[in-house]
Amino acid sequence: MDFTFDVFAKTRGFFKAYLEELSLAQLNAIPNGFNNNIIWNIGHSIVTEQILVYKLSGLKPNVSDALIAKYKKGTKPDGKATQEEVDELKALAFSTIEHTEADFGSKVFKTFNEYTLSTTGNTLTNVNQAIQFALIHEGMHAGYILALLRALKV
Repeated sequence: MDFTFDVFAKTRGFFKAYLEELSLAQLNAIPNGFNNNIIWNIGHSIVTEQILVYKLSGLKPNVSDALIAKYKKGTKPDGKATQEEVDELKALAFSTIEHTEADFGSKVFKTFNEYTLSTTGNTLTNVNQAIQFALIHEGMHAGYILALLRALKV
């Protein structure tokens, strides 16, 4: 899993760079033909990793319930994100994945509630699979962010 966590760190580095380098207007912009924006994709990626790994393991996620409600599957941007929200996601980009890696190394994840993925129909049966799929999911949303950047001509 070292490789998986290394890739997570690199992906989160891209997310953090976007949060630092793009304006609030660019982060919030929803170009024609899109249903969401850059900041939503970042928040959704962070929240989804926490849901797949912690909630399905019966543990408390390292993000607030309010953040989960705002960015979980089935949501979309509900207004303009503030600088405070950008700063929160910037802090969570690394802290959440570092916490997950530490908890994985400490064997904190003892149980797992199976979950069938709506996108592929595959069933996650353990935390290793959840972590691996969370990375795949995050890569998909990194691609969406690149498409949004092109549409915004950034």
